[in-house]
Amino acid sequence: MENRVKLLTMAALALSVIATPAAAQKKYSPGASDTEIKIGNINPYSGPASAYGLIGKTIAAYFKKVNAEGGINGRKINFISYDDGYSPPKAVEQARKLVESDEVLLIFQSLGTPSNSAIHKYMNAKKVPQLFPATGATKWGDPKHFPWTMGWQPNYQSEARIYAKYLLEKYPNGKIGILYQNDDYGKDYVKGLKDGLGAKAKTMIVSEQPYETSDPTVDSQIINLKASGADVFFNVTTPKFAAQAIRKAAEIDWKPFHLLNNVSNSVGSVLKPAGMANAEDIVSAAYYKDPTDATWKDDASFKRWQNFMAKYFPEGDKSSSFTVYGMAVAETLVQVLKQCGDNLTRENVMKQAANLKDVEVDMLLPGIKINTSPTDFFPIEQMQLMRFDGQHWKLFGPVIDGASNS
Repeated sequence: MENRVKLLTMAALALSVIATPAAAQKKYSPGASDTEIKIGNINPYSGPASAYGLIGKTIAAYFKKVNAEGGINGRKINFISYDDGYSPPKAVEQARKLVESDEVLLIFQSLGTPSNSAIHKYMNAKKVPQLFPATGATKWGDPKHFPWTMGWQPNYQSEARIYAKYLLEKYPNGKIGILYQNDDYGKDYVKGLKDGLGAKAKTMIVSEQPYETSDPTVDSQIINLKASGADVFFNVTTPKFAAQAIRKAAEIDWKPFHLLNNVSNSVGSVLKPAGMANAEDIVSAAYYKDPTDATWKDDASFKRWQNFMAKYFPEGDKSSSFTVYGMAVAETLVQVLKQCGDNLTRENVMKQAANLKDVEVDMLLPGIKINTSPTDFFPIEQMQLMRFDGQHWKLFGPVIDGASNS
């Protein structure tokens, strides 16, 4: 009997020895270790979309803050960011370098629809997370065909449907002229607007003017839109061209009702260069707080953003929404990595990214939370309309859920 008790005790001990290491075992993919998490990024620090370089710089500053505060579960972030000049072939080159030479755990917030489209299949073939790309193209939410890619911001088609809904209500007889970038990014917005307008799209849209990112200006397109008789202007552009379009419309005294896509509604990076008076009464949509809006001066998350900027990015533009965006998306990645614990495999990164429940990050508008699931790769699906008063954006109307429109 005594021997049997000893044997049972020894068996129990043996099982506990086997079970404990399994429970506490740390799992790593390339780019992760006991001390480090290596994160890759591709940003247009040069070229026609260089205004967005501010986002990459903000993210780097935020990770500096995270590291100074002890890192993530004791690991420091090693953020490696390369310039692609908004050139898809260069983006492919930089992605290969990050994955195959630098051996990053994931590529995070690579910017632009053309660049992300160029690396989309490569990232999924390599089974390396292409996480939260800085583009709202609808195709980033396709877990069935591209399980290693997940978007972050509201998708362009949903945003455009929100504008369509507003136009049908307020300007049902409007004649719409569209300026759009001639690629997946621009076409996504155009499709969303047409879908939202439904049968009225054919009669309401009177002119569609594409431009190439290599074009020096969009002046001729703006002249054509005015000549078409359009009294509603849907401006689907990146920052450089958005500023040009606003300025040119003022120059030729064309004063349509002006809708500006979210990715170019930064006061500091777009509206100031365009001339603040020229931008008065433009309507856009937002999902994060405008840093120039006095509404938020006593808001706790606004104060945290201010403190972050003052301490870690004092040279950054505090009037640009790109610094707000950069901090918010970086905070979202930190949440994903925290949820990963000691299982820092690429598979688990995607698993946790697809398991975000009512996550609140600083500087998102009140009521907007981040939610994902294994079948929902669109973390943010709510927006609110806003109008520029010549100095600041002023929010109006309710928070609108674009998911029901998608």
